[in-house]
This record gives sequence, C-alpha cells and structure tokens, in this order.
Amino acid sequence: MRTGYERRSMKGIIGAAALVVVLLLVGCGTGAEAPTETPAEATEMPGEEATPGEEETPGEEETPSAAAEREGTLRVSAFPIAQTDPKLISSDAEVLIANHAYDYLVDVGPDNQIQPRLATDWTRSEDGLTYEFQLAEGVTFHDGTPMTADDVVYTFRRLRDTEGLPTTDLYSIITDIEATGELSVSFTLSTTNPFFLYDLSDNHALVVKEGTEDATDFNGTGPFVVTDYQPGNRMVMEANENYFMEDRPQLAGLEIIFFNDQSASASALRGGQIDLTMDLSTPLYESLRERDDLVAKDIATNQFANVRIRVDQPPGDDPKVRQALKLATDREEIFQLVQQGYGAVGRDTPVGPQFQTYYTEDIPIPERDPEEAQALLEEAGYPDGLDLELILLDTLNFPDLAAVLKRQWSEAGINVEINTVPESVFYGEGRWLEVQLGIVGWGHRPYPQFYLDVMVECGAKWNATRFCDDELDQLINTAGSTLDEEERVEAYHEIQRILIERGPFIVPYFFAEYGVISDRFEGFELKAFSGRTNLANVRLVEE
Repeated sequence: MRTGYERRSMKGIIGAAALVVVLLLVGCGTGAEAPTETPAEATEMPGEEATPGEEETPGEEETPSAAAEREGTLRVSAFPIAQTDPKLISSDAEVLIANHAYDYLVDVGPDNQIQPRLATDWTRSEDGLTYEFQLAEGVTFHDGTPMTADDVVYTFRRLRDTEGLPTTDLYSIITDIEATGELSVSFTLSTTNPFFLYDLSDNHALVVKEGTEDATDFNGTGPFVVTDYQPGNRMVMEANENYFMEDRPQLAGLEIIFFNDQSASASALRGGQIDLTMDLSTPLYESLRERDDLVAKDIATNQFANVRIRVDQPPGDDPKVRQALKLATDREEIFQLVQQGYGAVGRDTPVGPQFQTYYTEDIPIPERDPEEAQALLEEAGYPDGLDLELILLDTLNFPDLAAVLKRQWSEAGINVEINTVPESVFYGEGRWLEVQLGIVGWGHRPYPQFYLDVMVECGAKWNATRFCDDELDQLINTAGSTLDEEERVEAYHEIQRILIERGPFIVPYFFAEYGVISDRFEGFELKAFSGRTNLANVRLVEE
C-alpha cells in the first residue's frame, strides 16, 4: 500500500506501497541466540563506500552553517493522519511526519540507491548472512538521551517480534540482532536476501528509543522536533538544534497543515496559505504547473493503482469472473484519460517499468473484449451480469479511475456502485483489507520484492485478495533469496506471467509523483514516495 506503504497511502500501503506499499510494527521480544560462529571474512556491500549525498551533506561553499543561516517555516499540506507510532504508519502524511521526527538506519536516495543515515557504513559477510553496521556519533533523541546500538536493536526486535505487524513477516528471517559495541550493531539472517538493506529502510523502520511501547510522543532523533499537534488541524515542528547531520535542517521549522480535500490544498497553495503540496491528482497538478510563482516537479515512479477483488468469496472466487474483469478493462484509455499520459500503462503486476532489470513486456495483456467478458460471466453463472460495490479513496485520481471503470465494465454487464471514503476511514482499523472489490494505491518501493512479500504471497499481511498460488509462492521465494541475478530475473518474469494470466487484480497504470512548491524556497527534491521526501534540505530563498 502506499503505505507508504504504504500509500496513499499505502502509497503506502505503500508501498512499498509502496510502493507500496506499499505499501507498507512493535513488541520487544528478544532475538534468537547469537550463532556460535561468524564468517571470518566480510565483504563490502554495494553502497558502503557511499557517503551522504547532496541531500545529507552538501559542500561548505554551497551551504553556509545551518546554525547561522537557518530561517523560514515551510507550510506543507497533508491529509489528516490516523497513526503516529512508526510501527503502524502507512499513509504519505504519516510517513512524511515520521520521516522528519525520526531517522532510518539507512535511507533510499532519489536515485533508489541505499544511503547512510544513522548508519555511516556497513559490511556483509561472504555467505550473505551477517551484516555489520557502524552508527553515527553524537546522535541524541529529542529528550536529550544519547542514541546507542541498544536503541537500534530494540527498534528492530520490536518490528520483528510483535504479532500482527507487517514487518513481522518482513523481518522474520532475522535470527539475531545484537549490539556489538556502543555504536555498532549486527544482524544475522536465516537465509540470504539480496534486498536486505532495502528492507532495513522500510517505511516503518524508524529508530525509536529503547523501551518505547507506544511511540506517540514523536521522541525521535530526526531533523525536526514536534512542538504542537492538533489532530485534524495542524502540526508544528521546529528545527532540531542538536541534529547530528551538519548543516541540517536548513529551515527553522515545518508546519504541517491538514486538508481533507486535494482541491482545498491546491487552492491554499494558489492563495499563499501554504508553500508545498504533494500527492496531487493529475488535473490539479496541470492547473498549478504553469504559475510563475510556483515550481512544479513530476517524476516517474513504481507506485500504482491496484483494482483488486477478493477470491475467498463470490463472485471473485471464480477465475472466470476475474478474467472477465480484466477483459472488460481498457488500460490504455484509462492511462490517457486519468493520468493524461503521466507515468506508465500497467500490466496487472506490481513489477513496473522502473524496475528495468526485472520488468518484461514479453507476456501479452489480452486485448479488451467486453463481449467475451460477458460470455465468461454467463459461464460463471451470471447470465444477467454482475452488480458490485467498488470502494476506494476519495483522493488522487481514484474517483476518475472508478468512473472510467464503471463505464467500461458496464459494456460487459458489470454494474458498479461507486463508494468513495476518506483515507483515514479507508485505512482505519484495516477496513481496506476487508472490502470485496476495491481500489488501493501502493507507494513506490525501490525494489519489487516488497510488493510480492506483503501483498501477493499466500498469507501475506496485506494480501487483501486472499489469492494463494503455490507456483507463484515458490517463484517469490526464489526471487527474494537467490544471489544469482540471472535466476532472479527469470523468476520475476514468471511471476509477471502468472499474475497476468490468473492474478486477482488489475494494475491499470503506474503513477507519476507530483509536487508543487513556492518559488520562495529551493533545495526541494521530490522522491518517488512523497512521504520520504527530505524537507531538511529545503531552504528559504533570501528575499
């Protein structure tokens, strides 16, 4: 889900969401006993030599001391949030806030590459089962407590060991998490995972203070400190004067202003009541991008709209019905009408064209054929067609997508009642997982395995369709464990084939991500999952 995603929020879920998620967890149980032997030789991980990029540490001649120059408050629009504990966040707004109050062990840059954050460098053992991390010095929580390796250990045990959290499955291969020094920590895995560093940057994996049970006070190590929170109204965040990254943040503060409606936030930007809005629909982005006093940015992503039906109850339990839905859908028309050409046409799988190594168009998508779709419905026992309720968020382009689907599907005898709900209601108490037919936004993730692990695999936490396929699960396991790139590519291609041929969802398009900011600010670099955009880099332009 864009959960972040976890998008959109599970944009978001997800992510990722992510994306994502989703696309898109808690408890302080202890880890397994440390192994009796550790491989003696270790190899440097890709990215170990990476140093904080521009977004963390620009050159001194480019950016003067933040302590001397920090000024200005950036007013940002966001949808109201339902969750404040990092273990539970999913929407873009929740991730955006947490991303600035807390820090990740490692982060993902705008180029989808792993970057240092709390970890300054790391190594991986030759057998791929042990990871060693060195932590930054001088990091403190907002309450003044020094951060140590014990806090990192606690955080990831909390995410791994708490039943019912999405990260429980994500981190289930971690057999031991150990502080090997005051500022060093090791992770031992039960099996190899070529994407483990990306898993450590999951939206929920923000480091909390040891002993934290319900992280509702925003006591993180991040670049901004929460000083006022009025649920449903606004949140005020001030610059962390003790932040460990030199010259960050550039701003004196952030003000997150909550809007229930995208049009209202766009109007507020036009009127000067806010300075930045993201997660826009395509029409709203088009309406803002030509203004001289605004800077508009759009980037390609792997976040996608997911139209999915449950397969554990009628009518989705019949493969003929699922195939009829696919045959009744014109993805190219949807892409042009809803996305206006931004992003990419979908192919009913979460493996999108941004994953160039793993993406394939060798498996054809059946051409739209409403007459054949109607014949399949008759074979499935629905000679008079189907009446369905389609539940979706009232944000982004989803209402437009639903309207086009309603028209397209009606030509095949599929009659849809559209029910739009606010994001906080849709994701609140897991409602999105229960609806029979729904549209979910999944946020961008920098690698495809996340989606397969949390939304496709049998029994996955966010498998809202309840789809289960043994052949698919075997391929997902191979793709997520082999260190042989050729074998992994082949597995991803087969996964796409199965989902296109018999999968329970339609992916009509992949989003572009949009952001529009006042020209009074600079340094804004939009990320594919907007909630992970680093606003600590933004600075006020001298007037």
